[in-house]
Amino acid sequence: MSNPLRQLKYLPWFQLALTGFATALIVFVAEVLLVVSAQYIPGVASTLQVLFSPLLGIIMEFAIALGIGALAVYWLEKVYPRLVISAGVLWALILCVIVAILVKSLLPLAVNFVQINQILMAGILVGVFWKGRRYWRRY
Repeated sequence: MSNPLRQLKYLPWFQLALTGFATALIVFVAEVLLVVSAQYIPGVASTLQVLFSPLLGIIMEFAIALGIGALAVYWLEKVYPRLVISAGVLWALILCVIVAILVKSLLPLAVNFVQINQILMAGILVGVFWKGRRYWRRY
């Protein structure tokens, strides 16, 4: 009987880690741009306050996480086109993105909207598998 955990050492961990950290860097740049635009453009701050109100805040947080997951798959497809993507690679990508966002949230940065929580992890999972749905059955 084969060991399913043996497949873990054959995954492209380096490329997946780079993809995860590139995604976290893009998220950080977007956060900084959002804060700067909220300070210097008059209507942005009030719009953000409405969008992140308690009623819409959970939906926005899930939508942002879904976008982060889809961005990670998109980056993986475009930067590493020769990489064979399978369901196992997508699961490893989820792990790498969550670890990268966790590292980003632990750094003492001035802007840190995206924090690790259950909504973020569920949204990343849905985003990765939504964008990577054509790779589900590939072995």
